[in-house]
Amino acid sequence: MANYIIIGGDNKEYGPVTEADVRQWISEGRLNGQSRVKAESDAEFRALAQFPEFADALGGQKAPAVIAPPGTSSTTDSGNWQAEILAREPELKFGQCLAAGWSFLGANAGFVIGAVFLTWIAYLPFVLMSVTIPVLGPLVMLCFYGVIMGGFYVACVRKMRGEPVSPTAVFQGFKTAFAQLLLTGLVSGLLVQFSACCLLLPAVYLAVAWAFSLVLVGDKGMFFWAAMELSRKVVTRVWFEVFVLLAIAFLPVVLFQLFSLFETVKYVMGLYDQAGQNVQQFAQSLQTQGPALRKITIEMTLIGQAVLLVNLFYIAGVIARAYENLFGPRKP
Repeated sequence: MANYIIIGGDNKEYGPVTEADVRQWISEGRLNGQSRVKAESDAEFRALAQFPEFADALGGQKAPAVIAPPGTSSTTDSGNWQAEILAREPELKFGQCLAAGWSFLGANAGFVIGAVFLTWIAYLPFVLMSVTIPVLGPLVMLCFYGVIMGGFYVACVRKMRGEPVSPTAVFQGFKTAFAQLLLTGLVSGLLVQFSACCLLLPAVYLAVAWAFSLVLVGDKGMFFWAAMELSRKVVTRVWFEVFVLLAIAFLPVVLFQLFSLFETVKYVMGLYDQAGQNVQQFAQSLQTQGPALRKITIEMTLIGQAVLLVNLFYIAGVIARAYENLFGPRKP
């Protein structure tokens, strides 16, 4: 069966997608006879009406005012979808989300394994950059966190919906929503860290409230701040449930981070005691022990990334199911 590449209403390329996907988007009004399409084997794009295999699907269809890109809908553009989401009572379905971590992995083992490894390998250099290059490294990591992890979560959501998705779909964020995913990761990360410098509780609140911002940007094509606000407004109404869900889903990562923090503090306090609790000598000791501290930081970071790698196999299904329950369509 042939696969097709489509130019959406945002003039970006989407695909390859199957004939069934194209037919579905035609029926939803997201494509019409004038939409630019090409088969993978074609050299140039043509109007969809020039493909005889879609003549029956296009018969009698009126052209939409705006051809929406795949993955979005006209209701999203008009704001009706957001109004509907905010008007209804959010249903997280806590137990279902926790169970989905294992059931999604079991039903899609090949996809999840491939997607997790590709995501982890792509993200690791930026994590190492964050602990080896002062100031710039952490900023770059925050930027690409949004692009890489956003692509990963959206790919998992699409797979959960039954769409034909390959593990390489985790890189789709670099093609379809690069700037908005980058801004989402950077802005939300900086605001959470700034809040943590002032008070811990506001930082925790924001981190949980913005948990689905990246997926909304990648899945619905939303502007980064609009996605952050929609995520916050919906999650706030079930904030404690989402907090507990994320705490359980990310438990291995959370425990390791606490352990790493404890070991770092213990090492620094040991240097302080060796300096006779003299601040000036302690500062000199920190300068002398700089290479050793950097080595410990890198080692802990690598171990932490190994923990994250294992944790992602479970997280994939939990996040995808929670997103669908909170923001997806509901059966009557």
